[in-house]
Amino acid sequence: MTDRPFRFGIVGVPADLPSMTSLARRVEGLGYDTLVSPDPQGELDPMTTLAAAAAVTTTLHVGTFVAVERFRERRMLAWQARSLTSLTDGRFELGLGTGRPDAATRSAEMGREFGSVGARVERLGRTLAYLRQQPGRPKLLAAASGPRMLTLAAREADTVTMAWRPRTTEGEARVFIDRFREAAGARMSEIELAANLLAVGDAPAPWLERFTGVGVAELVAGGAVTVLPGAARHGADTLLRWRDELGISYITINAGYVDSFAPVVELLKNT
Repeated sequence: MTDRPFRFGIVGVPADLPSMTSLARRVEGLGYDTLVSPDPQGELDPMTTLAAAAAVTTTLHVGTFVAVERFRERRMLAWQARSLTSLTDGRFELGLGTGRPDAATRSAEMGREFGSVGARVERLGRTLAYLRQQPGRPKLLAAASGPRMLTLAAREADTVTMAWRPRTTEGEARVFIDRFREAAGARMSEIELAANLLAVGDAPAPWLERFTGVGVAELVAGGAVTVLPGAARHGADTLLRWRDELGISYITINAGYVDSFAPVVELLKNT
């Protein structure tokens, strides 16, 4: 369904400068394409820490996954994004979102109104449209979830990651992507589709169960597309099929899997 080459990314939240730069070097050395950060990165600003990661690498792209639109005034955000894009020779990618409900506290600390989901989606749409018009802008990523965000991402983003629930099955994913394609229309050929994995392999992940309320074995048994079970060859074949049938070519995963996912990356790199 797409002939885009695969890209692979790691979502990392290092606590300090040495761990950030060490992770960046390791991710690049293992053949990953991107190192991306949530917002905030612990108590740190991702724009600052990503600059450090870019400084110690040469080909690795860095980006937000995703920056909360409410935290930054859009003209300041455009300036930051343009600066990072210029300093990294185009290796910065800006992911933007409305923020989880717990982001309201930090937004209030910054003196910025958080607002309802509908208001946040509307503001995000205006910010993405503004950024698209800026010279020297980075690649823009957004997450497709509910109907409003699906329509917005289809209209404004360069990369769209599927914000699936943990138990989403392949059949449900297919229906979701079909709806997205309909929303994107003629823009579909310009959009890179992405998915974030919760786990790779068959080993239990206690932290995942604490975070989502469901374990790896249960997700595998239910046929969830949020996990990639089995050995590297099986995982690679699954991703090849997803690219062929669903159009997904960009895969991200938590930094805890940087080593265990690397064999899959090696099998599919440059394909």
